[in-house]
Amino acid sequence: MAVAIKRATIYLDPELHKALKLKAVETSRSVSELVNNAIREALAEDAEDLEAFEERAGESLISYDEMVKRLKRDGRI
Repeated sequence: MAVAIKRATIYLDPELHKALKLKAVETSRSVSELVNNAIREALAEDAEDLEAFEERAGESLISYDEMVKRLKRDGRI
C-alpha cells in the first residue's frame, strides 16, 4: 500500500540547510527523509512527555521550599 505524501515549503537557516544536505549525502538518505524522521522523533518525545504528565496528574504538589529541604535532607545539595 502506497503512502500518500504531502508537499510542504519550509524555510531553513542557510547553515542548517547546508548541514542537512551534507548529512543526507553522507547517510545516503534524502533531505525529506531526514526532516520527516526528525519531526517524527520530536512528536514522539512530546507524546512521551504528555503521557508522563497524565501519569503524575494525581500526585500531590509540594512547594519549592519543601523540595529544597528534601534535597538537602537526602544530601543531593
